Amino acid sequence: MPDTRLLDPGFTPAGEDAWRALVAKTLGDKPFESLQKATAEGLPIQPLYAQAERPAAFPPRPFDAGRPWDIRTLTAHPDPARANAEALADLEGGAASVVVKIDPTGEAGVAVGSADGLGRVLKDVILELAPVGLDAGFLGPKAADWLHALAKSSPGAKLNFNLDPLSAFAETGQSPGPIESHLISAATVAMRLSQPYPQGQLFLASGRVVHEAGGGEALEVAFAAAAAVAYAKALVRAGLPMAEAFARITLGLSADADYFLTIAKLRAARAIWARIASACGAPPQARIEARSSRRMLAAKDAFTNMIRLTAAGFGAAVGGADAVLLGNFTDALGLPTAFARRQSRNTQLVLMEEAGIGRVADPAAGSGYIEALTDEIARAAWARFQTIEAGGGLVAALTNGDVAREVEAANAARGELKIVGVTAFPPTEEAPVEVEKAAAQPVQAPDARLPGPDGRCRPLKPMRLSEKYEAAQ
Repeated sequence: MPDTRLLDPGFTPAGEDAWRALVAKTLGDKPFESLQKATAEGLPIQPLYAQAERPAAFPPRPFDAGRPWDIRTLTAHPDPARANAEALADLEGGAASVVVKIDPTGEAGVAVGSADGLGRVLKDVILELAPVGLDAGFLGPKAADWLHALAKSSPGAKLNFNLDPLSAFAETGQSPGPIESHLISAATVAMRLSQPYPQGQLFLASGRVVHEAGGGEALEVAFAAAAAVAYAKALVRAGLPMAEAFARITLGLSADADYFLTIAKLRAARAIWARIASACGAPPQARIEARSSRRMLAAKDAFTNMIRLTAAGFGAAVGGADAVLLGNFTDALGLPTAFARRQSRNTQLVLMEEAGIGRVADPAAGSGYIEALTDEIARAAWARFQTIEAGGGLVAALTNGDVAREVEAANAARGELKIVGVTAFPPTEEAPVEVEKAAAQPVQAPDARLPGPDGRCRPLKPMRLSEKYEAAQ
């Protein structure tokens, strides 16, 4: 409780009963319980919480007052030369690492199809100083070998290969060949690359595909946990010791404008990871990469996205993300300009260096609301994770449609939303927003297909929460 001894002696601290009495006057005939809300998954959010008895039991992010988290950026410009310029500008402007999104067609990423193409993107980037990550979908194993060719087995290279075939399978609804074969292929390549790159992260066990399709926080954490177990099993079968397999997997989660949910979700993910890893004899410390939500972005009055991105960055940092990747306020409209990218970088720099968000290892510890929400998400995520594993693992849960049905239920439960700039306080005049123009120029790339019948599941298609409202206006 706050120390009130230094206040005016005539001041009587108000307790919960006094607060409830004032609220009762405002509510009139409505019961106090009418103030209770719920998440899209039905997790309750009370109007008032008592101080938490003790913080959640999980290892927080390692404390580092100098650089508490990795400021990460993503480049997806279809032109490799422009992508290179973006990456260098980001690194020179304060970012610590960069992710290259690869798409040989140039429609959703950099048009790269070989080691030479990736070399053009990473020209003048020193891999021993600036960690480089990949986002290549089913081309992940090929792209990992391209990055290996550039790093030349340097043991000091800080690489994030980010192999994640399960997210690609979930989003597209199919795999070129059996999805199980893609797991084996990725693990085989990861095992080979684990030796020359002791600092490299091999797999990205991401639950963001659930979030971007409209799913809830508990399912997102459960998806990431189940993906991590699937990848750890594949690595162990490929020959990597269990403890090292878990140490080489990064959890990928989304950061939303609702920073309370983001903080609690990341803390819950750390608790889930600690339980799974400890049971497998691995270190309990999770490594989390948080990327800002794309579903929260609005195309209408896009400048309001700066507020959303700031809130997402705050939530990710306070929640304990090891790396934070903020998108650009123009991402719902097109490719970002240099100004949009600078805004994204500087948002994190202000949070880190001016607001001092990272000066405490776990700022939310002890908050009644955050601790309760962390516990609720963790319990719900653990139950879903157990159900997924009992049913045969994440591949089975995707194939039989269980994950898609839960996402659909969350979307159906979400009522009318107040979105600033769209459904709340819409602008009287649209302010022009500049985006980058680029024509996609496809390149030849190796086929990601593996022998056998294609895998299929109900796709988790990305969406934006404001789309239906914008279409009706």
